[in-house]
Amino acid sequence: MSESFSRRFGYQSAEAEIKVREDAPEALREGIVMLADHLGLSPHDARQEICGILLKRPNPDNWSAYPNVAGEVEELVWNAPWHRVYDIAESFYNRLAHADQERGREFEDRLNDLFRENGIGWAMENGRIVTRGSETFAEASKQASRMLIDAGRETAAREMHEALADLSRRPVADITGAIQHSMAALECVARDILNQPTKTLGQIISDLSLPKPLDAALEKLWGFASEQGRHIREGRSPRFEDAELVVTVSSAVSVYLLRVRASHP
Repeated sequence: MSESFSRRFGYQSAEAEIKVREDAPEALREGIVMLADHLGLSPHDARQEICGILLKRPNPDNWSAYPNVAGEVEELVWNAPWHRVYDIAESFYNRLAHADQERGREFEDRLNDLFRENGIGWAMENGRIVTRGSETFAEASKQASRMLIDAGRETAAREMHEALADLSRRPVADITGAIQHSMAALECVARDILNQPTKTLGQIISDLSLPKPLDAALEKLWGFASEQGRHIREGRSPRFEDAELVVTVSSAVSVYLLRVRASHP
């Protein structure tokens, strides 16, 4: 397929502030159906995918693709629970990519444009819907994951992966899990650097030689994570934004420690 004018010349709309997480707004429901249809997913194939996800029987009275089956597809998507809409998007991608990888990539690219333009806090990566945070969050978490793997810190990399997966859970993100796993990743890095395998991060922060007052800030972050991620109290549940902050800072500090270790072995 030929690229559009916008993609050929690198134009894109301004990224809207993220306002939607646990919802599938009208623009998304309509956009997914229109995009799949535009890329050649037939109404019958789309209905088959949707009914498999929703466990609903296709209407036996609808035979003709347009307008009957196409209208049924729209109605199914419109009335689906919000988190199932994202399941449907993944299913559409798989169907398109199986037939033609290029069509799958275009579906993913244009769906991500739709997410960004409508302030929806999700993104599609290789056909899977994952959480989308601020630009700082995205860059910090990706860089940390990459560096942890390159440095052979497999346990820390796995913990960071779990933190990101917790934030991407549907229909409800595992906020406390994300906090726990991201701090566990940082703790693994710190333990390895200091060769202190049995101590907690809180016990070894002072030995990391962090610039002041960043050491005190990390101690407070550790305290917050312990309070909110491990010893949570009734009525004091952390917010998604709190977890995003902890994951971002944990990622950034992990990268910092790895770089310091590499430059001063």
